[in-house]
Amino acid sequence: MPADIDRYAMRLEGIRFRARHGDSDAERDLPQDFVVDLEVRLPVSALPKSDERRAVYDYDALATLVVEEGTRASYRLLEMLGKRLLERVFHDTPAVGASVRVRKFGPPTAMSVDSVAIELAAARPTASR
Repeated sequence: MPADIDRYAMRLEGIRFRARHGDSDAERDLPQDFVVDLEVRLPVSALPKSDERRAVYDYDALATLVVEEGTRASYRLLEMLGKRLLERVFHDTPAVGASVRVRKFGPPTAMSVDSVAIELAAARPTASR
């Protein structure tokens, strides 16, 4: 007898896009590379009952959601982009929880820094359940 499954999550790592996010005009003048890692926790009841792709939540739809939202508008803060990505996940999917990590390369800092990242995690708002 198989063990009871109590957690169902999809993780997409390294979703890449170019966009114009940043606080300064110079950061927004030229597109920059951004990388997003996304974990979406789905209800266990959403597990597929068959071995057919149409039976599972489409992870390509999650990647598309991230790129669409990441390129739709320009944000001054990575935190605002991360928050908007979580809002879209909860609006567009049956997710019960999600976490997002947004990474930007070559941030404008006084010291040499390869990249900077923010990470946010949230549960589905109770009013939306």
